[in-house]
Amino acid sequence: MKKLLTIVSMVSLLAFGTANLYAQDAAATTATEQQVVAEETAGQELGGQPLHQALKQKFIEGDVFWMSPILLCLVMGLAIVIERIIYLNLATINTQKLLDQVEEALQSGGVEQAKEVCRNTRGPIASIFYQGLDRVNEGIDVVEKSVASYGSVQTGRLESGMSWISLFIAIAPSLGFLGTVVGMIMAFDEIQVVGDIAPAIVAGGMKVALLTTVAGLIVAIILQLFYNYIVAKVDSIVISMEDASISLVDMLTKYGKK
Repeated sequence: MKKLLTIVSMVSLLAFGTANLYAQDAAATTATEQQVVAEETAGQELGGQPLHQALKQKFIEGDVFWMSPILLCLVMGLAIVIERIIYLNLATINTQKLLDQVEEALQSGGVEQAKEVCRNTRGPIASIFYQGLDRVNEGIDVVEKSVASYGSVQTGRLESGMSWISLFIAIAPSLGFLGTVVGMIMAFDEIQVVGDIAPAIVAGGMKVALLTTVAGLIVAIILQLFYNYIVAKVDSIVISMEDASISLVDMLTKYGKK
């Protein structure tokens, strides 16, 4: 009886394992077929070309003379965006940690040690703190004015380059629309020369018009997304600067009463 149960168990295990193998093979085959279909579909959507080659072809078809300024707007805009993002990320620090360090330095070593902490900390908030600490002997009113004035300077530095990004956001679609108008003029010129409105005659000019418009709008959308992110980042840092400046003035007021 035990042998019979053992044999039945072994047969069941073998059958279950074989079924699992068949199921895995079938799943793998199905996944492979789906991948092939997806690749074929992607290839059909891109005209059987890799993405970069398809973009290059559309760039040439849109007329290099009109597409190049739009591409230049994208490149220069992204260069400024990358520089701004790096700068703003470096300007972002733990404000509460800096306040605690400055307060501890004031209590243990006085103003000079607190200024040393600010010198060793990057970012606009530490620079504002240093300006306030540097004028603490002139009174709290002078400290407040110094902090407010230097805060405006730091805000201007944070917003540096934003006007250029706005310019490229405005220029890119304008260049696209200019290419659209030129393409339409080319199409009507062809109609005037040939004296016919056949689709093959006006197709070239219409294609230039549509491609330049699409390119300009894509560039504007990309830069607008980054612009909004940078604006939000600047606003966050400015709010932190204002809050930290108030805390610094309160801290120095308490320190002056000792």
